[in-house]
Amino acid sequence: MADATAAGPAAATRASRGSERRPRDMILSLAVLLVPVAILLVIYRTLFNGDAPITVDPAPTIQEAQQANLFKVAVPQGLGDDWHTASARFTRASNGATLRIGYVDPGKDPIQLIESSVPTDTLLPVELTKAAKPTGTFRATNGVWRQFDGRPGEQALVLADQSRTIIVVGQADVDNLRKLAGSLS
Repeated sequence: MADATAAGPAAATRASRGSERRPRDMILSLAVLLVPVAILLVIYRTLFNGDAPITVDPAPTIQEAQQANLFKVAVPQGLGDDWHTASARFTRASNGATLRIGYVDPGKDPIQLIESSVPTDTLLPVELTKAAKPTGTFRATNGVWRQFDGRPGEQALVLADQSRTIIVVGQADVDNLRKLAGSLS
């Protein structure tokens, strides 16, 4: 009798031949999890503009830079609704002050506008790397900009005078860099 009771529980825990888990069961389990996630993702992107860049108001930062009166602040005019301001920051250092405004252009590429009273010879190697080389010029109503190859994949436009340096840099199409540079007044 002892042999029969010992074999009983072991036999009960063993699955019968047709009741093993099949790949179809795993696929159904994954579908139950993934379908709601996919629906929520579609709703987030379409109804709540989940892919739209976050837009900040640069006006307080620009006003802070203007009130510091360390350099003449150039403000973009007439870029259009398809340009988004993603960030704005004004910092002071011992050798000058810098205003940085980050944009997302119509092609969804990042572009940064840098305006600074830091000497150009100090600023350019920091912002564009020491290996940056001038590749040409661009004439706009606000001046003649020098075009540079910056970090890999980046282009930059630089406008320098006695009191400030303006850099427009990004991985965007050079036409969008020129549009931003030309809009500064």
